[in-house]
Amino acid sequence: MRMKNLLNLFLLLNGWIAISAQPTIQWQKTLGGSDFDEAASIQQTLDGGYIIVGDIVSNDGDVFGNHGGDDFWVIKLDNAGSVQWKKAYGGSNNDIPYAIQQTNDAGYIVAGFAESNNWDVSGNHGGMDAWVVKLSSAGVVEWKKSYGGSAWEEAHSIQQTTDGGYIFAGLAQSMDGDVSGVNGFLDFWVVKISNLGSVEWQKALGGSNEDIANSIKQTSDGGYIVAGHTKSVDGDVSGNHGNLDYWVVKLSSTGVLEWQKTLGGAAWDTAEEVCQTKDGGYIVTGYAGSGSIAGQHGSFDNWVVKLSSTGDIQWQKALGGSDADYGRSIEQTSDGNYIVAGSAKSTDGDILENKGNSDAWLVKLNNNGEIIWQKTLGGTSAETFLAVTQTVDNGYIMAGYAWSNDGDVSGVLGYNDFWIVKLSPESSPTTTPKSLPLEIYPNPATHTISLQLPQDHATGTVETPLSIRITDLLGKEISQQTLQPGKSLDIAALPNGMYLLTATNALGKVFSGRFMKQE
Repeated sequence: MRMKNLLNLFLLLNGWIAISAQPTIQWQKTLGGSDFDEAASIQQTLDGGYIIVGDIVSNDGDVFGNHGGDDFWVIKLDNAGSVQWKKAYGGSNNDIPYAIQQTNDAGYIVAGFAESNNWDVSGNHGGMDAWVVKLSSAGVVEWKKSYGGSAWEEAHSIQQTTDGGYIFAGLAQSMDGDVSGVNGFLDFWVVKISNLGSVEWQKALGGSNEDIANSIKQTSDGGYIVAGHTKSVDGDVSGNHGNLDYWVVKLSSTGVLEWQKTLGGAAWDTAEEVCQTKDGGYIVTGYAGSGSIAGQHGSFDNWVVKLSSTGDIQWQKALGGSDADYGRSIEQTSDGNYIVAGSAKSTDGDILENKGNSDAWLVKLNNNGEIIWQKTLGGTSAETFLAVTQTVDNGYIMAGYAWSNDGDVSGVLGYNDFWIVKLSPESSPTTTPKSLPLEIYPNPATHTISLQLPQDHATGTVETPLSIRITDLLGKEISQQTLQPGKSLDIAALPNGMYLLTATNALGKVFSGRFMKQE
């Protein structure tokens, strides 16, 4: 649901040398009105600020322009948490988003579902449709598409793909319109679309019961990893342990099922997010209510599972206490460990402090699943983190919702508000960044680019071979090559978009810059 690899890339480019320390709150921000407002997804943007999406019922306080029922609400913050712009998108019915991501052109892609068929929403096929909206960097709608059939479809996760298009996953119930191949009541629905939103292929996966995808990511081989839950015991599903299981599915680049794994026990286990790890495997978080999960503490635990590249369990960790504790978001951090966000209602077990009711909960795990530190944040009412990502400064940004107006929370205007929390760096930089600025010209460019090192490192030209690495804004590597002195880089084959480039010379000095490929 986030541009997490980009943050790790920035950390790599800047090469901080740091000393470990548990982070503290740098700032917190509540945004909303007098009704129910909830943030679902957050990412750090290229300018160091943040983009957030969630759903709003309010039409007062911080909110204006609600079209009716629930609307998508997109907010752009600067790096100190001040609002730069905010916009509501939707129609007169209920329209709810789940994910946002910055795109290669510095705009944004947003996904969720829409019941409406007026105002900003058009083309509804019936019931609820998956709704995807492409925004400019200023929040102007560039295109929007409804996907589905006459019944029920939703998009829960979206990511830009290396070809400049997009992949989204959620659920499908229809057997008409854009949907085909549904096996039963609800299926995982994976849809590949072009950069302008045209369907390239779609895949329904599941069995005769309920199968819902919550997270999708493109993998290093160009395929996709998808996670959610399954209640089925037939069709594409095998090995269900009872009731709901985590269901993790690996697809090829064209949507062919390569392998699937069911994970869980006899009761209710739901996967919320999956990410590929640096070793080529996968990390999954969600919540387990089975009671038969090894190490489970209570009614629901935040359950983290590390899988190999072929889906075999390498380790698993049940986190929580005797009450209900949930995992909602996970990513691998720049040090190779893991950060997990969710909520904790327990006052025992792994939870060292509870400030009242349910707290937002953040846990740092090492690469063997052992707790490095954990932190509860909130007040006397209920708080939850639904998204976390590591920031450029080695801190963390979280988004969710808050009901309290005490403890760590202030400024709530209604029942519950968007709650954004920025934590300080886990490590304090002790040296200046290693990377130095690199001039890339022409910029934008169509066919080739040239590089200019700072004058104290080159006399007007690149005089020694440079090791070049180009990535997209998702942190996915596009190419590695050696650039000989006086030569230009050929970028004609790259899709239009923004790219990050690092150049390393023979002495190990690193230079970095970004460029736009534009026809």
